Amino acid sequence: MFDVGFAEILLLSLVGLLVLGPERLPRVARTLGGLTRKARSSWLNLKRSIDAEMRAEDLKEPLKHFENEIKSTVDEVKSGVDSIRNFDPLDPDSATKPDATDDGN
Repeated sequence: MFDVGFAEILLLSLVGLLVLGPERLPRVARTLGGLTRKARSSWLNLKRSIDAEMRAEDLKEPLKHFENEIKSTVDEVKSGVDSIRNFDPLDPDSATKPDATDDGN
């Protein structure tokens, strides 16, 4: 992430030992390690949350398309049922004539 090598870590440790002393250096190192762990954990949780939101948005598009297809299929079935209701077996043109009571829905 920061591209820190062994030489840089050694130099920072020596400077920390000189500045903080041998008594406080282990406590400060533990504190910094804990803060780093919490920051990394928070970053990963945020990243997972964003990824989950993006996947949810990607799934909405196919669901809307599927819903539109279902609605059009239901409309076709309703029009087919209406044409069957209006069918008169004695009148050959009854399947093509709209019913007088039909309001177009």
